[in-house]
Amino acid sequence: MDSLGPHYRALVIGASGTIGAAFVSALQADSHCAQVTELSRRTTPRFTLEDEASIAAAASALKDQGPFALIIDATGALTIDGVGPEKHLGALDAHKLLRSFQVNTIGPALLLKHFLPLLRSERAIFAKLSARVGSISDNQKGGWYGYRASKAALNMMLQTAGIEFARKNKQAVIVALQPGTVASPLSQPFASASHTISAAESVSGLLKSIDALEPLSGAHFVDYAGQPITW
Repeated sequence: MDSLGPHYRALVIGASGTIGAAFVSALQADSHCAQVTELSRRTTPRFTLEDEASIAAAASALKDQGPFALIIDATGALTIDGVGPEKHLGALDAHKLLRSFQVNTIGPALLLKHFLPLLRSERAIFAKLSARVGSISDNQKGGWYGYRASKAALNMMLQTAGIEFARKNKQAVIVALQPGTVASPLSQPFASASHTISAAESVSGLLKSIDALEPLSGAHFVDYAGQPITW
């Protein structure tokens, strides 16, 4: 991460997941990174996406470890409470839709609320794992209603937060990330091994992608190959 300069501090939220853990490993191997702080359901402090009080408490507890030059939010879920994405309208269920928004939109929005203030005042990056299926203009196959809609709503949260935060720090970058189809427990039921990439390959590409991004009034949306994705 050359753009962040020497001795920068990083925070990985959702560090216990497949991609989150890969981010931690990659950042620990970066000679420019002085410190990598991990946050998940298993760490101390800990948090849950469904509980804002736990998010606020975690942010308060980690404040003294910052300010952070890089915050990565690797939270989110495709299968929730053992239920995967809907394939057709007839499968829609109000409770399952609410859970998808709770985990993929509302929780991450509250993480933005409490952790964006922990970014340093010079060049800094807040990166959030999103999904290509959250692009409204790129939707070619349909299906996956709750996951698509919750990720599209997440992207709007990021875009809106990016506009607001640019007024406070013109050097900050807010970015939604498409990691590719990473071989993980999340993707295993839905993708063949031949169509997946490793978490290490995904994270390596994502870090290169965000390192090259310039600040703007709003958020970026890019994939692990550095290609922009339309909203």
